[in-house]
Amino acid sequence: MIKVLLVDDESWNRDIVRTFGSWEELGMEVAAEAEDGIEALRYMQELRPQIVITDMRMPGADGVTLMNQLHQHYPAVKIIVISGYDDFKYAQNALRYGAVDYLLKPIDPKELNAVLHKCRQELEAASREPDSLGLDMDVSFSLTACKQRLRVHFNELHVDGVAAALQEVRRELERNGVTQSGTLHQVARELLLLLRELMRSNALEEDGQIAQITPDVLASCANTADFLMKQYAYNLELLVKQRKFKNKLNLDEIRQYIEHHFAEAVTLEGLARAFFVSKEYLSKVFKQEYGRGVTDYILHLRMEQAKTWLADERIPIKTVAEMSGYEDVAYFYRVFKKYYGIAPGEMRKNTQV
Repeated sequence: MIKVLLVDDESWNRDIVRTFGSWEELGMEVAAEAEDGIEALRYMQELRPQIVITDMRMPGADGVTLMNQLHQHYPAVKIIVISGYDDFKYAQNALRYGAVDYLLKPIDPKELNAVLHKCRQELEAASREPDSLGLDMDVSFSLTACKQRLRVHFNELHVDGVAAALQEVRRELERNGVTQSGTLHQVARELLLLLRELMRSNALEEDGQIAQITPDVLASCANTADFLMKQYAYNLELLVKQRKFKNKLNLDEIRQYIEHHFAEAVTLEGLARAFFVSKEYLSKVFKQEYGRGVTDYILHLRMEQAKTWLADERIPIKTVAEMSGYEDVAYFYRVFKKYYGIAPGEMRKNTQV
């Protein structure tokens, strides 16, 4: 049976999901229920569920915090987000952590079971891959920095940067004397999942292709790295063609790209490289069209989103900083205070009055 974990601080919401799910028909069971992200992570270690259905707004460790941890340490787990209509933007940003889908409250039984069926199909497909083993959290953690670099380099069409990141993975595997095909399979699977995410965010889902992992790919660290490079290079080439050979610069496309990626390391230089224009020209025409320079536009989006999330006292300020694109909370405080003239904590107190 496929194990499912329900995460919601309100028991009646969990009751609804448990009642509406066609568990037996889908070959699933609700293995446990948690009231917040911390309790959910304990169940992840104890029970190893394959599907997590989580609400977004919970006291303590909320849905974003939970999804961040699942994304890092349990990347193969299927996540379904439950969100109220007013939380849509909040949930939408959280989906960058790899959720299968989101469901709006009140939950429609047909939609719930359709998403569960989709999860089952994906899990069955993954189980048919060669040497499909359980995940090693240490391996997942060791890939975190590489994933961050790959995300930036792919989005900026930086082929050499992608190649350098993947070669670093190979060197690290060889330094640690990795020969087990299970570990190599996990590395390949996690980095292909990232590639799928990058393809979707760059509108390549239909055109791009990703090859299956075969035993030959897992024969050595070099083979695994070469296989991954071919997959990334092929889809990067498609994205280059898509961007480079357009008749003219589409500023609306760039604006939408920024709005989708504002929480990542988006820069004027990176955008110029990704859309094949000079940074001087891009800066000039973007400001003429939208009244702000690219850097100011990114800052504006981050600050407006941060202000919105701060209005909800259940979202920790550290989480607000991370969701807004700032890993360094102290730096987030400085930027926020400079922008609004008031610290994040003070802003939150004022909105609660």
